[in-house]
Amino acid sequence: MRFTDHTSILASVLLSIPSLSSAFYLPGVAPSSYDKGQSVPLNVNHLTPGLSRDDQLHSVFSYDYYHPAFHFCRPEGGAQDVRESLGSILFGDRIRTSPLELHMAQNETCKAICGEVVFDGRSSKFTNRRISQGYNINWLVDGLPAAQLNYDGNTNTQFYNPGFSLGDVDENGQSVLNNHFDIVIDYHRVGFGGKDKYRVVGVLVQPESRLDSRILEDGTAECGTQGNLLRLNEDGDTPVIWTYSVYWKESPTAWATRWDKYLHVYDPKIHWFSLINSAVFVVFLVGMVSMILVRALKKDIARYNRLDQISLDDLDGTSAAVEDGIQEDSGWKLVHGDVFRCPKSPLLLSVLLGNGAQLFMMTGVTVAFALLGLLSPANRGFLATAILLISALFGAIGGYVSARVYKAFGGEAWKRNIVMTPLLLPGVIFGTFFLLNLFVWAKGSSGAVPFGTMLALVLIWFVISVPLSVAGSWVGFRQSPIEGPTKTNQIPRQVPPMSGSLRTIPSILLTGILPFGAIFVELYFIMTSLWTNKIYYMFGFLFLCYGLMIITSAATTVLLVYFLLCAENYRWHWRAFAGAGMTGGYVFLNALIFWATRVSFGGLTGAVLYVGYSALIGFVVFILTGSIGFFASWAFIHRIYGSIKVD
Repeated sequence: MRFTDHTSILASVLLSIPSLSSAFYLPGVAPSSYDKGQSVPLNVNHLTPGLSRDDQLHSVFSYDYYHPAFHFCRPEGGAQDVRESLGSILFGDRIRTSPLELHMAQNETCKAICGEVVFDGRSSKFTNRRISQGYNINWLVDGLPAAQLNYDGNTNTQFYNPGFSLGDVDENGQSVLNNHFDIVIDYHRVGFGGKDKYRVVGVLVQPESRLDSRILEDGTAECGTQGNLLRLNEDGDTPVIWTYSVYWKESPTAWATRWDKYLHVYDPKIHWFSLINSAVFVVFLVGMVSMILVRALKKDIARYNRLDQISLDDLDGTSAAVEDGIQEDSGWKLVHGDVFRCPKSPLLLSVLLGNGAQLFMMTGVTVAFALLGLLSPANRGFLATAILLISALFGAIGGYVSARVYKAFGGEAWKRNIVMTPLLLPGVIFGTFFLLNLFVWAKGSSGAVPFGTMLALVLIWFVISVPLSVAGSWVGFRQSPIEGPTKTNQIPRQVPPMSGSLRTIPSILLTGILPFGAIFVELYFIMTSLWTNKIYYMFGFLFLCYGLMIITSAATTVLLVYFLLCAENYRWHWRAFAGAGMTGGYVFLNALIFWATRVSFGGLTGAVLYVGYSALIGFVVFILTGSIGFFASWAFIHRIYGSIKVD
């Protein structure tokens, strides 16, 4: 999670809404076409950490491209900010202009970006530290990220990996600074009215370290020789000359498919193998649950209804024995007078369920839009922007569900419910986010969210989400309450002590691990993409995994509730919510394992930031899966108790 500054936050929020019409691969997208020799802007973005040579992530902080310690050349008159979307800002982009000059289809050989710059000892130490941590430079040409060419041994294909290395570490463990850049740009020629136009369809950068680069008296540059490496002296001054060359190459790649080289699926066989395993597992689980419940419930319901047909006046000892046998065989009917009893803390549970329903709808719609190609990385940050806006618009669903559930519980503090639903959970998330941002700000990273962005988030929250949630709650409270098929007894039935796997902690742990297993592999790729600044675009796999997670969460929770009811435990509400929600706990535990195996932070700040954001993600998953489990169990209980005859 990395964030950057921007001054026109509110304008970007408004501008992001109509950008739905210019999504990736949709008709009507207007590509940028250039004449030969026309200037093509090259913008710079922040420097981001990547995996180092030991395949470890050593930092989570991004840095401004024009951070004084890097001594990158600035354009004349200073760097200007480039407009960004809200989501782009939240994910750390800080896009600014650069002094590099590109002219369409015109090669440039060995040009100095600016005059000689001098790294003092402090800047050298800072930059060498970033090189050893595997930091990458990020440039943008016509909206395409400059990339390095990588080779995937699993699929025997080449692909573009966004960003290129700031430097390298030699065999002696010393940091080497890349001060020369060979820029190779692919262009596609198209004809308009008998005149050729050119479009950018690919950007590769090959960084190199050249110690003997120099600027001649006539202002031209000599880029030095390959293999003569530049090392920054941490005990003194080091003169550095930044140089670059530009090579244009015609490509048959059409503009509409230029992102295909960037959207690389890592280890597709692992994805398919995991998906097939999860699907087989889900089919087996659902089949087992269906077999257990359908056979047992049909038998129980038939026997209960047959017993109820016997007149009380005709009951003899044999009938009483049959009744006792049924009661000993299955206890779920015995709690028919308590199963719809109001749970403990009904207000809190209804608020959590309302927010969970909102998250469920937001996640489903977002993943579906992404699957259809409407949330492409071609629109930087649009995925995050869409998540925020869709979540805010679905505030009405959260308020409505919370009100209906609370009214079904028989709650009377309806004003408190209306206020808490849009404020409690978003307040916890925003407060945690704000606290973690203070750590980023104290570190001096460009990822610190500025005040303007915070203000935009608060405005979206209170101007869009809160009023819609209040309106949804008002509509929900005007509806008739959801009533159970059986009446609730005035005196609660005593709950017998649970044993074995039906105890609270074992049952919660067992229920949550199965849905987590359905998303485990995809979660690994999401975590890697999130923390190493790689583009995630495997939305087809994500959509299927989301569906498998829903089915698994519902099936395991229903099975848990059935066993609880058979054990005459009617306090199923919180157990169902926490059991399915434990998936979020396993997501957090998985993040800690990822930290132990793939992450190596040298300071407390990075560790706090990683653990804090991982806990926040796990908490959101807890609310989402917990709500899925609760509503599945609620529907199940209504169905089975509506099938029996109760006096």
